[in-house]
Amino acid sequence: MRKLERLVGDIQACRICIESPRNRPLPHEPRPVLRVSRSARICVAGQAPGTRVHASGMPFTDPSGERLRDWMGVTPDEFYDLTRIAIVPMGFCFPGQNAKGGDLPPRRECAELWHVRLFELMPKLELTLLVGQYAQIWHLGRARKEGLTDTVAAWRDYYPRYLPLPHPSWRNNAWIKKNPWFEEELLPVLKADIRRLLEKKP
Repeated sequence: MRKLERLVGDIQACRICIESPRNRPLPHEPRPVLRVSRSARICVAGQAPGTRVHASGMPFTDPSGERLRDWMGVTPDEFYDLTRIAIVPMGFCFPGQNAKGGDLPPRRECAELWHVRLFELMPKLELTLLVGQYAQIWHLGRARKEGLTDTVAAWRDYYPRYLPLPHPSWRNNAWIKKNPWFEEELLPVLKADIRRLLEKKP
């Protein structure tokens, strides 16, 4: 447990994207957001904090989080029980916004520096939800399909270790409507497996 606690402390103190960035430095002070434990059996591997999460310091405290919890079939208390559910975004800090007001991609420094060590210290993980293409690219590597839709459609190829999902943003309403198999076939499996893992004895 101490190794994980020390690693999280190092992550929370990280300033690499300001002091030694790969490209442009982070445009604000870092505020890494993650929730991990050695006992978690489920991991939500997301993209990066948005503006609300940057302000609150708590992941998925926004409409996207509400939709994700609905997809998973969990209450907020269950979702934020870090002894059972870990939350590890590809970028720990809010990356800033582009000229159109959209969020920039996750900073590449985070995964390169921290992710391998972090996942090695969470030995009980049985299911990792890959929320969005950035998480899918990193976790699936060459096993990922060409695009997000094809990757999510091929979810049976990665399950039960991984389950790729689209981002739960309301901007993806059209995608969900266009791909009814997602709600009809994938979500029932997701809800059932989440419930099984939450009720599994330590």
